[in-house]
Amino acid sequence: MNLRLLTFGLLLTLTGCSILKPVKDTTVRHLLESLVPDRTLTAARPAIAINRPSLPPYLDSSQLVTRSDGKLMVSNRDIWGEPLDTGISRVIASNLSRLTGSMNIQPVESFTSLDYTTLLELRITRFEPDTASQMVLEGTWKLQPVSGGESSSHFFRLLVPVPLDPSAMTARVTAMSQALEQLSRQIARRQ
Repeated sequence: MNLRLLTFGLLLTLTGCSILKPVKDTTVRHLLESLVPDRTLTAARPAIAINRPSLPPYLDSSQLVTRSDGKLMVSNRDIWGEPLDTGISRVIASNLSRLTGSMNIQPVESFTSLDYTTLLELRITRFEPDTASQMVLEGTWKLQPVSGGESSSHFFRLLVPVPLDPSAMTARVTAMSQALEQLSRQIARRQ
């Protein structure tokens, strides 16, 4: 009786091992990157806190979303390695630091005290490829003094070519990083 039970248990174990094979994770996690050349940061000014940008609700997703002909397509394979708004503020901060040489440009949550004099506010209304294979980054930005006073908003619409294969998400993310570099240069010029 024990031999039969042992044999049955062994067969069950072997069958279970062959049925329950590990599943390969094919998910690709993407991050936006600063494309401004690295440099030594030595300046204390400007001191800018980069607020998380406001995004359209359909872009506030862990998955990469594409809008086409009034439809939203969500990628089950391509996801963000961090929330998109966090990635945008991190990259804009890095770009502006490298462009100005300032050590005091960071996402607002990285400051431990009010050591900044200006807050960058971003409102992004569009950040996706269009039908002409152009990455479109559109919205407004404003450098708001912490000491008070109102500053004006600046509209931006930036276009960056995306390689012909619109399904290649890595090329799309690179184009997004290039658009953020252009936006950072525009902000740095008006700083």
